[in-house]
Amino acid sequence: MIKKVSIGLLILALTTSCVSKKIYNDLETKFADLKKENRSISDENAELLKAKNQLELDRDGLNKSLSATKAELEKQKADYAAAQNKLKVLQDSYNALEKNSDEALKNNMNKNRELLEQLEAKGKALAAEQARLDKTAKRLDELEAMIAAKEAAMKKLKETLSKALNGFEGKGLTVEQKNGKVYVSMENKLLFNSGSWSVGSEGKKAVVELGKVLGDNPDLSVLIEGHTDDDPYIGSGVITNNWDLSTKRATAIVAILSENSKINKQKLTAAGRGEFSPLASNATPEGKAKNRRIEIILTPRLDEIADMLNSIN
Repeated sequence: MIKKVSIGLLILALTTSCVSKKIYNDLETKFADLKKENRSISDENAELLKAKNQLELDRDGLNKSLSATKAELEKQKADYAAAQNKLKVLQDSYNALEKNSDEALKNNMNKNRELLEQLEAKGKALAAEQARLDKTAKRLDELEAMIAAKEAAMKKLKETLSKALNGFEGKGLTVEQKNGKVYVSMENKLLFNSGSWSVGSEGKKAVVELGKVLGDNPDLSVLIEGHTDDDPYIGSGVITNNWDLSTKRATAIVAILSENSKINKQKLTAAGRGEFSPLASNATPEGKAKNRRIEIILTPRLDEIADMLNSIN
């Protein structure tokens, strides 16, 4: 809806000569932002497709391994059947040799005893392999269900965050889901003045709303990353460069989140990335504005999946 209104305003501005140049420029900037948002959504779709393909490759690999093991089991079953046939031949031979000498009878009995021992050992091995295959198949089913549940939980989390932060749409705040995580990005225009790490009133409202959702999801790992453009820091005092500034801004967000007693402080991590992880080119003012941001990366609890993979391997 916002995209349609913005495009309509741009067309109106182009066709109405009495509109001021400032309004025209503002509309043109919004139109460019919408195009970038569209590219971002396309990139997100590509990332999700890539992650889906990787999961399918992993699943196919496990299924291939399971098929190979089943083939080996079938071979062992065939060997077992052949051994049984051999036993029958020996038993027939034994019946024919019963009338012969005691020595021949003893030799035949020893061969039968050895064959019976071999068959018993092979039967036990087959039973153990079948049990292992059954256990592996069950683990695979449980793993797929666990991964699907994690994906569904992160999708629900994204929807909850989007709803909670809806009032800040168009103010430099976006919520994305990719690579099994949820990313909340806030541009500095919403949070900080230039060169400052003090969070403004509007930005603090957004962080507090975010904190309410995090408080209801205490198992999430929360990484707060500060980012800048590539303009050198020119202030004075304890901050000496962009890396310092980005780190200070990240800890400022952590300080606000920590005011919420429901948030698990052990799950909070603050990090500064400086200008070294840009979203866009720093060659334009619009690109610089995109790069000056706080990214809050929410990761679900994955130790159950790791334990499950280890048990399969």
